[in-house]
Amino acid sequence: MSNDGKPSMALFWGCFIALITTSYAFFSRMYLCDVRLGIDLNIDKGTIGALKGAGIWPFAISIILWSLIIDRIGYKIAMLFSFVSYLIYAGMAFMAYSAIHGVTGDALVAGQKTAFNLLYWGSVILGLGNGTVEAFINPVVATMFNKDKTKWLNILHAGWPGGLVVGGLCTIALADVAKTGDWRIVLGLVLAPAVVYLFMLIGAKFPTNEREAAGVGYVEMLSELGVFGAFVAFALIFAQLDQVPELKPIFFSANAKWIYTAIVAIIFGVITKSFGRPLLAFMIIIMMPLATTEIGTDGWIGGLMEKPMEAAGKNPGFVLVYTSAIMMVLRFFAGPIVHKFSAVGLLVISAILAIAGLTALSFTGNSGLVAIFAAATLYAFGKTFFWPTMLGITAEQSPKGGALTLNAISGIGMLAVGILGFPFIGGLQEDTTTKLIATKNPALVQQITVDKSYVLGPYKAVDPAKASAVTSEADKTTIDEATKHGQFTALGKMAMFPSFMLACYLAMFFYFKSRGGYKAVDINASH
Repeated sequence: MSNDGKPSMALFWGCFIALITTSYAFFSRMYLCDVRLGIDLNIDKGTIGALKGAGIWPFAISIILWSLIIDRIGYKIAMLFSFVSYLIYAGMAFMAYSAIHGVTGDALVAGQKTAFNLLYWGSVILGLGNGTVEAFINPVVATMFNKDKTKWLNILHAGWPGGLVVGGLCTIALADVAKTGDWRIVLGLVLAPAVVYLFMLIGAKFPTNEREAAGVGYVEMLSELGVFGAFVAFALIFAQLDQVPELKPIFFSANAKWIYTAIVAIIFGVITKSFGRPLLAFMIIIMMPLATTEIGTDGWIGGLMEKPMEAAGKNPGFVLVYTSAIMMVLRFFAGPIVHKFSAVGLLVISAILAIAGLTALSFTGNSGLVAIFAAATLYAFGKTFFWPTMLGITAEQSPKGGALTLNAISGIGMLAVGILGFPFIGGLQEDTTTKLIATKNPALVQQITVDKSYVLGPYKAVDPAKASAVTSEADKTTIDEATKHGQFTALGKMAMFPSFMLACYLAMFFYFKSRGGYKAVDINASH
């Protein structure tokens, strides 16, 4: 807050630039995974999905754990931690590039393993930094604008698509570099916005959280999340850590993740004696498919649109840049839209548009630019308000939860997309592709596939090295057609997530209607 008690717009815009940094890092990494790293590292789509997820699930762990302590440690310490994370990530990415370039033969095979590990753990550190950014910017903005949270959280989160636009344009401008040249340039540019927000926020005075100012105690804050929220959050955290090869032999014997989850849930139960706020529990359930709908689809859309866009002579990254530009502009005008439809009504409309948009996109595999961008426009309108409006409703309906509930719901969503969403979409593509190949040429599918598995079970994947060794033109055509079909079939099936969300939002709409309409909870009146 400024000295006159008004919100500090310098602080707000510093938070905005910090969020731009997170999504720039997201775009550049996802783009390279789609167009370069699979070949450079010789990994299949499922493994690429795991690499993509490595930058997502640490976000969730970071945002949840920081939310438990950030009011006591301070927002500035969190901000500095995030900046250092970006520095370390850039350094590890540079080392990964050096490990695979200029070497051949066995040295290249060893270098690919080293590079994958560096990029994987660098992505983990990046995810921790990204989560820390969300951990401080959300409660800061909700506190500064505590009478209009949904509006200002939407404006703040215009920074996410804003970063996708900036990152997309920079990456597309460096497309030749990303595909054949030194991709350290593509990844290293994340340091530019990171340095900007560091200088904007290093001297800023951060506000006291609304919960603390209202005299709401720490245990009362934990009670808002309760046993249910703690169980879901830590079940997802331990399920993810269970998949980390370096941790599994030490910490995760059979069923260990469930034992750890039960211990945390019991501790929460003993301390809070609360199941958690029922509406918050319901929104936690919704947030998991929501994150997969938005972030999961964003992560794959460049690769999915690559062939039709290249056939039209355009970079596929323009699809995501275009949809992100729409999101950015719409979020800046969220205030009057929310006022007209209410927060929940806006989510109902968004779910309908997202279903239609994803379904339309799934039919654009052989379409021209007009059809692709028409479907992308519909999808962009659908996904625009999901995330920040859910945060706004959480902040308005559970103000006593402070930073914890506001950030935990984001963390749970990001955990779900990192653990389940990305690998699920990648595995779904591979499974659909291999089944189609098997119907046309059973011998070919045995020749080019390998058995893989992830948290939801086993699947067959096309091995890039085996597929590239195929010499028959007919077999190459079969592989290409099946791969394309698998990609767009997976995109269409993603509509099941916003369909589930629509049913939930309708239930919320009628719940609030039965109570006289949607109204924000006044923390001072409720305490």
